[in-house]
Amino acid sequence: MSAAGAPAWPARFADEAALEACMTTPDEALREALARVEGDIIVLGVGGKMGPTLAGLAKRAAPAKRVVGVARFSDPRVRDKLAHWGVEVIECDLLDRDAVQALPRLANVVFMAGRKFGAAGDDDLTWAMNAYVPAVVAETFRESRIVAFSTGCVYPFVDVCSQGATEETPPTPPPGEYANSCAGRERLIRYFSRVHGTPGRLVRLNYAIDMRYGVLHDVARKVRDGAPIDLATGHVNVIWQGDANAMALRCLEHCTVPAAPINVSGPETVSIRALATAFGARLEREPVFTGTEASTGWLTNAARAFALFGYPRVPLGQMIDWVADWVARDMPSLAKPTRYEVRDGVFSAPAAS
Repeated sequence: MSAAGAPAWPARFADEAALEACMTTPDEALREALARVEGDIIVLGVGGKMGPTLAGLAKRAAPAKRVVGVARFSDPRVRDKLAHWGVEVIECDLLDRDAVQALPRLANVVFMAGRKFGAAGDDDLTWAMNAYVPAVVAETFRESRIVAFSTGCVYPFVDVCSQGATEETPPTPPPGEYANSCAGRERLIRYFSRVHGTPGRLVRLNYAIDMRYGVLHDVARKVRDGAPIDLATGHVNVIWQGDANAMALRCLEHCTVPAAPINVSGPETVSIRALATAFGARLEREPVFTGTEASTGWLTNAARAFALFGYPRVPLGQMIDWVADWVARDMPSLAKPTRYEVRDGVFSAPAAS
């Protein structure tokens, strides 16, 4: 989008309701894309960090469509919020094959379920959630389009001076149950896509952010609190959650057989050191650093997505300003750190806050 046509973003978000209202406001491109996609939408695993706003965004972009959100809903407030937004809610344990097969067979599936934290020491559950469940879904919804969220962690580390891994980079992740089980997810969805002729897309995302979680939130809180910032993973990609959700929904119009990967992230290779310095200036704190930057990292090249959908609407500088303001006011956090700094693939459960 050109500067002249850029939206007028708010200077700050008063509260979570204002934040979610912004993230669920569709642009005309998304409205038009969903109008061209036939059928209703079911979002599996809607209860996570991104799911509620993706479902809300879909409903506002296509109010005439039936939008169904499926999850266990361990937090009933999420279920109630979605219902208030006009999203139908169905409680379902996706590990229960019979329960999945009883779900309404809608034309468009957005698959968001997965397990990252706590993967260490409970590897069988990680593989069940990240590989078995996608296989059940792919079999059950073989007559639908399936856009499945994946992760840039399926790639190997690449040189930080490169432009990031492309969709042609072989998915050979470093050691770790999480990344390898996510590669398993992709292989199974792609297999069933090919066998049944199911159109699909694999959204390799890293890292989505909003004010309450994400790499920017993690770094800003450490700067504010004087906590050391490990520079070993010295470079990342980030994208505004609203932009990531919009791109994922627009992928419904660009499904392939077999399901093909597409990288979704921001255009910049973001320096953690520079990011912390920027937050330090805004928060009037001196960042505390430890370690030195590695020459490699989990970085992706999202040029293919930009060619289809345009650049993300929210620029990095705006995200930094928003997060700095949110953290300075000690606004709510999801208490779900990204653990972007992990390089051995071991994602233990976050410490209780």
